[in-house]
Amino acid sequence: MTQSSGDTQGTGRYAEVNGLDLYYETHGSGRPLILLHGGLGSGEMFGPVLPELAARHQVIAVDFQGHGRTADIDRPLDLAFLADDIAALVDHLGVDRPAVVGYSLGGGVALRLAARYPGKVGRVVAASAYARSDAVYPEIRTQQGQVSAAAVEFMKDTPMYELYQRVAPRPEDFPRLLDKIGAAMAQDFDITGEIRGLQVPTLIVAGDADMAPPSHFVEVFALLDGGQRDGGWMGEGRPKGGHALAILPGCTHYNLCTSPLFAATTLAFLVEAQG
Repeated sequence: MTQSSGDTQGTGRYAEVNGLDLYYETHGSGRPLILLHGGLGSGEMFGPVLPELAARHQVIAVDFQGHGRTADIDRPLDLAFLADDIAALVDHLGVDRPAVVGYSLGGGVALRLAARYPGKVGRVVAASAYARSDAVYPEIRTQQGQVSAAAVEFMKDTPMYELYQRVAPRPEDFPRLLDKIGAAMAQDFDITGEIRGLQVPTLIVAGDADMAPPSHFVEVFALLDGGQRDGGWMGEGRPKGGHALAILPGCTHYNLCTSPLFAATTLAFLVEAQG
């Protein structure tokens, strides 16, 4: 048994997928929900909201390549590869079209997973994830460009460093993780085409003071047929694919994943799938 930073105990296991020993923890019971964390974090970063999610779902909290309890392998930290890992985990676990809830890096992975493997996913919640790299505020892009092994000394007082030293199979790999995630963030990307073609009902979530302006998330919603017309008395004007948008008040990129509003909004969207 391993203890998360919330009040819920979960069972931790490893799955061999794509040459990776992928760590995941299972919490609660009910319809399966795969939970994907942000960069430099692990499944533990959802600790404050995990009990609420696990009260309604069987939550499968994953640690990505090189993060948390999953050791790194000789492969770039590419979101497409991470999406392939989650697709392989779905097959490994034998779960039928689980919900996938991702935040930040995990949100980007969730969107790519839904685009590449629509038959493996039931619903998607993508929080604080962007369709284009240039959507992020310029000063944040500058900061992201400075992430590398050279920043280790500056990171030593952060929760991310503390977590990695506490749980990683090879704590000495933290500089390597910084190099890889820095290289990943330096890559320009534009997945508007993939988002426009999503066949999986998707909830786009952002804080009202996120790393990109609210207008960007409205733009992403528009790619999903959202915000084009009045919704109608019976919801007949809502997006045809069952997509939705939530801008959460009082939330930043840094506290959204632990906000009760995030948990409540996620659960409400997933409940619609059970109707």
